[in-house]
Amino acid sequence: MDQELVMYSRTFGCPFITLAKRVLDDQGVAYREVYIDRDMAARQRVLDWTGFLSVPTLVIARRGSDLPEEAPAALPKGISPRGINRGCMITEPNIDELTAWLRQHGLIDALAEC
Repeated sequence: MDQELVMYSRTFGCPFITLAKRVLDDQGVAYREVYIDRDMAARQRVLDWTGFLSVPTLVIARRGSDLPEEAPAALPKGISPRGINRGCMITEPNIDELTAWLRQHGLIDALAEC
C-alpha cells in the first residue's frame, strides 16, 4: 500500500484524540502522529485546512508524506470541520463518522465490525 494514515494531534489530552486512538487501535489500523504543538508547519497546515487548530485531523497521505494525497473538499469559511468527511480528510469525528471514513478508504472491513 502506498498510502498511510496520518493523524494530526497534540501532546496533551483531548477527548477527540482519545476517541480516535481507541477506534484505530480497536480496529488494528496503523497510523502516524504529527503533533501540532511541536511542529509549527503542521500547526499552520491544520489551521489552513480547518480554519481552527482542530485535532485530531486525520488524512490519507502518500507513504512518508504528511500531506493529504489529494486536496480535501473545501469548507465554507468559519464552519466547524467537526465530523465532516472531506474525502481524504476528517476532523474531530465521532465513532460512527470515523468508522465510516475508515471503511470508505479500505482501512477497515465492514465484516470486521461484526
